[in-house]
Amino acid sequence: MSIKTKVLSTAFILGMLASPIQGQVYANESQTKLYSESSQLTEHMKVSETVEPKQILESYLLSKSKQFNLSNKQMSENFTIKDYEFIKNENFHHYRLQQLYKGIPIYGAEQTFNIRKDTDKVTFYGEVVSDIDVEIKTSSEQISEKKAISIATAGIEASIGEVKQYDSEVTAEKFIYKFNDNYYPVYLVKASTTSPEVGYWHYFVNIENGQIIDSFNAANEITAFGYGVFGDKQMFKASYIDGLFKMYDQTRGDGVITYDYDNNINEDIVSRSKLFTDGAAVDAHANSQKTYDYYQKTFDRNSVDDQGQRLLSRVHVGDNWNNASWNGVYMSYGDGDGIRFHPLAGGLDVAAHEMSHGVIQHTAGLIYRNESGALNESFADIFGAMVDRDDWIIGEDIMANGAIGLRSMEDPASLIENRTQQPYPDHWDRRYTGSLDNGGVHINSSINNKAAYLVSEGGEHYGVEVTGVGREKTEQIYYRALSVYLTPNSTFAMMRQAAIDAAEDLYGEDSAAVTAVEQAYNAVGVQ
Repeated sequence: MSIKTKVLSTAFILGMLASPIQGQVYANESQTKLYSESSQLTEHMKVSETVEPKQILESYLLSKSKQFNLSNKQMSENFTIKDYEFIKNENFHHYRLQQLYKGIPIYGAEQTFNIRKDTDKVTFYGEVVSDIDVEIKTSSEQISEKKAISIATAGIEASIGEVKQYDSEVTAEKFIYKFNDNYYPVYLVKASTTSPEVGYWHYFVNIENGQIIDSFNAANEITAFGYGVFGDKQMFKASYIDGLFKMYDQTRGDGVITYDYDNNINEDIVSRSKLFTDGAAVDAHANSQKTYDYYQKTFDRNSVDDQGQRLLSRVHVGDNWNNASWNGVYMSYGDGDGIRFHPLAGGLDVAAHEMSHGVIQHTAGLIYRNESGALNESFADIFGAMVDRDDWIIGEDIMANGAIGLRSMEDPASLIENRTQQPYPDHWDRRYTGSLDNGGVHINSSINNKAAYLVSEGGEHYGVEVTGVGREKTEQIYYRALSVYLTPNSTFAMMRQAAIDAAEDLYGEDSAAVTAVEQAYNAVGVQ
């Protein structure tokens, strides 16, 4: 088991040196890829054992000022450390950075910087923005957080109807946000709802005039999953409180709780005996616990945020709702209509997929649009298939209409995507490029899904032969890529390199795992 030391800071500006560390850090081998404003660098460096990791980071950033088209002063002042982790038995230092502009975070402009001293390897991923020129008005000329929240919630309710109760506190945070090639100072207002519609709402409200610049719903939906497992005996933890048994597990993190939402309010699920008779609740509760256990045992991760976040589920959401969703706070399960789907809480991979969206939220934070959104959905599928290891079909258990599932990771094109009425793409050249589905987040997820399948199981795809390395190594590679390398705006090309770097870290540069990753992404056309 790795030894982890974690230091968090949200307002610690890097104390940069005036110049790079002379004679102590230099690159003798470099691989650099630039994707418009995003960058991905892998370098081998000679590092003195006496140099502290933070000094290496400081020196490295300064050395890249010309490449990123930023001055030394900007490199020194415009990056903050969001997260630091030291894995002792790997001599591995992991930093997650946030780029600032005039002290305000730039939305999506996060970076990961990693130092592995035993191999002299340094990696840098992320989006660095250099073309901002925005005048920020004084605080007296800005609207308040309270006003921004009021504007955003009014927009939400204009869209979905009255929200009687939000699932958690509605928050507002300042960002610099790019929209239609212009940058704006905004409040990002986030709100989670279950009724009258499931949503994880993101509203970008102009700080200066209250205008809604942009908005989207980042609730991560799964629209179809297999035959129910109702009738199967499930064993799970509960609590005995005031003479009743309650679906409240106090043994995992800050708890696992399942509610009945049939009347659009959270109602405790209780029983006078140890026998619970609500099949959807039994499955949702037990499957949440199984997924928690998977992350804890496989990655030493304590719940979705690695800090023990309470896992909350709601069953019987909506009227025969054919869906399940993670909204940043709750896992919500519909009962299905009995024609297309059985109750969605019955699928173990449903619970694992939804909880994995929470893990993604608290690691790379992949933005739920376009390529990064497709990676977001793909990671949820990958770990859903790793928790429910029977096959590589997503949602095979609760389909009522005879379909084999929602998505096949083994053979994506064997299933038709209902929005496009075309087979799911299994190669980059077949990717969807339209505006449906937040830019194809579910549709194009199948490309990365196929790559992950090939890394594990191997096979021939579009004339490329891949020798798989098995599920155990594959899940470690993808978890490390997600938690160490990727950032909110990561692309498929960056996904490929992140998986290669993760495989090198875990199994060595000349390992079969690295070869499997390289060949798998060759097979799906991602370079």
